[in-house]
Amino acid sequence: MPSILSSAGDRSALKTELAATARLAAPVAFVQLGSMLMGVIDTIMLGHVSAAALAAGALGHIATVLFLMTCVGVLTALDPLVAQAHGAGDAEAISAHLQRGIVLALALAVPLAFVFWDIRELLRLLGQPAAVLDQAAVFVRGILWGTPAYFLFFAFRQPLQAMHVVRPAAMAVVIGNLVNLAGNWVLIFGHLGAPALGAAGSAYATSLSRWLMLFYLVYASRRSLAPYWKGFTAEAFSLRRHLRLLRIGLPIGALNAIELGLFVGVALLMGRMGVEALGGHQIAINLASLSFMVPMGISGAAAARVGNAIGRQDMPGARRSAAACLLLGGSAMVLFALLYGLLPGPLARLYTKDTAVIAMAMTLLPIAAVFQVVDGVQVVAAGVLRGAADTTFPAVMAVLGFWGIGFPFSWYLGFRAGWGPVGLWWGFTAGLAAVAILYGLRIVLRFRGHIARETG
Repeated sequence: MPSILSSAGDRSALKTELAATARLAAPVAFVQLGSMLMGVIDTIMLGHVSAAALAAGALGHIATVLFLMTCVGVLTALDPLVAQAHGAGDAEAISAHLQRGIVLALALAVPLAFVFWDIRELLRLLGQPAAVLDQAAVFVRGILWGTPAYFLFFAFRQPLQAMHVVRPAAMAVVIGNLVNLAGNWVLIFGHLGAPALGAAGSAYATSLSRWLMLFYLVYASRRSLAPYWKGFTAEAFSLRRHLRLLRIGLPIGALNAIELGLFVGVALLMGRMGVEALGGHQIAINLASLSFMVPMGISGAAAARVGNAIGRQDMPGARRSAAACLLLGGSAMVLFALLYGLLPGPLARLYTKDTAVIAMAMTLLPIAAVFQVVDGVQVVAAGVLRGAADTTFPAVMAVLGFWGIGFPFSWYLGFRAGWGPVGLWWGFTAGLAAVAILYGLRIVLRFRGHIARETG
């Protein structure tokens, strides 16, 4: 991003921006890491039950994550709207956006329950292992009980994050992880007189933890929310306003679906290669997803910092924020790349004792070391563009990069070229690299001129 960096002011100004961004990004990344750590704990504990339990949890997660994160993406429209309103000092707009976010979160939760109540036939049609279909379906039903809380958590967290209020969410994920860990220990393995539910127990523990996280976040943030919360008004149900919110949010949701769809598609292809291949893939992608939460957190900080600057009509500040966030995201992922490249065996053995699954994970983790860097850059770049309320272009470019390049390469290398699981992973790495380049070019062109505030 040479033109962004060169226009970001002198070295002292960029250094100041890096420090400010890091202060915001650190707790935001902690929240992302904490949220992802719940899935890591689930995977590790199920891996110590059996390869089948691990695969069932993986399939249940794969079946739902695409739709969950699509809905979360729609709610992420609150990022630029609240950030820009906060930068402009518009408390009335912040209140209206918060109300609409709550209504939208509840509206999104309802249809998912009907769609995913029984997914066995869908998984069977997709050629997944018959031995784990029943467990996977029960896992999904358990996860559905926590979906309303999951969406409402984002409806509150995103406006708070845009206003730089991040401590309550950080504490909420600590509580959520402790509850999830204890719940898994009791319900997966049947301790303290509870039945040993396996994969289903993991799902119930996750749902319980999500409700507790929501209650804590709302309670701990009550003073920060008080100036903006006066109860529901007509703004909460304004169809015209909701449509404008969706105009920004649907492309973000589509972007999440397009990117996650690539990983889901690759996982389903992996499932055709057997339980051990799917288990090894789940371990490697779980670790990669955990480290991905760091640039994801930086991406949230980028949306807030860039949005605040645009709200106060400070384009030099917006450019500095973009440069600082891209630098932080790329640097963090280089460190994780070294970790996965140097220690694949010890990391894989944290999850399971199954030697075949460990061997597969060790094969894939060095590839994760490569795609970590480009994946980090592309998600931070998406956050920079989101802060400018530029959401449609990233979705279009994601289709080209992930599905025009990534998935075809994965399929060809994995099946036609005979590379197997390794080929699937190199394919989606190529797609991530293409998207990172396209986003970078968009930032360079978009941030050269003036960007107007999006009122929503």
